[in-house]
Amino acid sequence: MKKILKTDEERIAYNCRKATLLIEKKQDIELTAREKMELTLHLAGCYICRVYEEQSVLINSMMRKIFKGPKDPLKLDDEFKEQLKKKIKDKTGTN
Repeated sequence: MKKILKTDEERIAYNCRKATLLIEKKQDIELTAREKMELTLHLAGCYICRVYEEQSVLINSMMRKIFKGPKDPLKLDDEFKEQLKKKIKDKTGTN
């Protein structure tokens, strides 16, 4: 059974929840024509969701850069590796 949204606050909150969902969805896949229209109309009148979209796009682009990572993998230098091997041997009591 659907909840009936009685107050203006409930209707606005519902629309913002839907808008944020569409904002996130838009960054991964293409929205349908209806979804694009709904989001455009909502963003035209909702400053908070416009700010949310700007921040979300920025955060997602930063995360993609972080997880894409450097082209050259990080490598430990040989001296550090030898020190680490020695510490492991000392702690485990192996030769």
